[in-house]
Amino acid sequence: MTVRVRIAPSPTGNLHIGTARTAVFNWLFARHQRGQFILRIEDTDEERSHPEYTQNILDGLSWLGLNWDEGPIFQSKRLDVYKQKVQTLLDKGLAYRCYSTEAELEEMRAAQKARGEAPRYDNRHRNLTPEQQAAFETEGRRSVIRFKIEDEREIVWNDMVRDQMVWRGSDLGGDMVIARAAENGIGQPLYNFAVVVDDIDMKITHVIRGEDHIANTAKQILLYEAFSTPIPEFAHTPLILNMEGRKLSKRDGVTSISDFKQMGFVAAALVNYMILLGWSPPDSTQEIFTLEEAAQLFSFERVNRAGAKFDWAKLDWLNSQYLHNMPVAKLTDLLIPYWQEAGYEFDPVSDRSWLEQVASLIGPSLTRLQDAIEMSRLFFIKSVDYSKDAIEQLSQAGADTVLQGILTALDDATQLTEASTQEIIKQVTKEKNVKKGLVMRSLRAALTGDMHGPDLVQSWLILHQRDLDRHRLQQALRVRG
Repeated sequence: MTVRVRIAPSPTGNLHIGTARTAVFNWLFARHQRGQFILRIEDTDEERSHPEYTQNILDGLSWLGLNWDEGPIFQSKRLDVYKQKVQTLLDKGLAYRCYSTEAELEEMRAAQKARGEAPRYDNRHRNLTPEQQAAFETEGRRSVIRFKIEDEREIVWNDMVRDQMVWRGSDLGGDMVIARAAENGIGQPLYNFAVVVDDIDMKITHVIRGEDHIANTAKQILLYEAFSTPIPEFAHTPLILNMEGRKLSKRDGVTSISDFKQMGFVAAALVNYMILLGWSPPDSTQEIFTLEEAAQLFSFERVNRAGAKFDWAKLDWLNSQYLHNMPVAKLTDLLIPYWQEAGYEFDPVSDRSWLEQVASLIGPSLTRLQDAIEMSRLFFIKSVDYSKDAIEQLSQAGADTVLQGILTALDDATQLTEASTQEIIKQVTKEKNVKKGLVMRSLRAALTGDMHGPDLVQSWLILHQRDLDRHRLQQALRVRG
């Protein structure tokens, strides 16, 4: 048997991290089993589905490296298939037309609530005679299609994460609506029905999804049986929770993959983090994985049942590891869009070597790509603003003499290198009869506007290539506390 799994997002919003994590687990399982990973777009909700969300989903999965083997397959192009399958159940007597109005259903729910009962459909139209149906239609009522669920039925399956699961038909809320009402015939199919028809037609062998679908699984197993088809294996993965233990939502801030990308997380780090959200590797000390490495080790025996808490600090740490070990050329490619968005002036082609020097200097300090905007600002602007500490340093006795000495030495230097900068510092220290610390601190304050930052000599060399060091030194000489 060839393993076939699917991810089936709905384009009613951007790709959510919960959906993406489900996609990661499906992908890992498929690759581990040498199976196939299929992409289906569940876009039957015409009002809420939008093309831009579909594109966001496709772009997000591609950016994460979750390449699919088949698809995307769109539910909206399969409406005739669903209607035929609904008719099959009607013909078998396993489904029926229900003409209850919304007002009648609301009255029924209110009565149940008054009696302290859980809300459920009371199956009142399950056994209508042809004459009763005709009477309802004469009134102008339209019918939904309901699938029969017997209260005494027990539904059992062996979940790959949660072991044996047992549900009773009486827990499923009465006969299930599988198609909406329509002017003529059969209306739009609902989720639980369409997903089963799709999974049957696409020969899905394993359904891997969040634990919030467990009740749906019980209903869907009954539909598989109604169509006399093999039932896939099911795995219900833990939900992603916030640090307070509640389901992660938009109230917790960023939740879509495109937002994570914009914030400066790299795809490999975000995928790595999602792999660890609910799955424990055999070697508990290993935390850095590529998708391919994780696929070799992945199994549902090591997927946790408890919800996985989203930890921003852990994601930041992982992202920093990828950035710190990234080749400079690749890091530069990723940083250029952030620098451009910040409005920094440069030519991505002719200034490439200089940009790589900036990237190499700040790379070891980056946590997110977005951090580069502020970290590298001093290299792109002509004049700097001085911090309070920098002004105090530049106001110290001897600081102006030191800076003037460095300017003079620069005039005499034919070429500035790491060695020649050290020679200038040594020369000024000796000629001005000051301590080296005064020279270094004053130079940093003048060149960067602050007393803390990246390596001073490397910063000086980068600024010198744009002749910004002379300008900054001259600017600093005009500063007085």
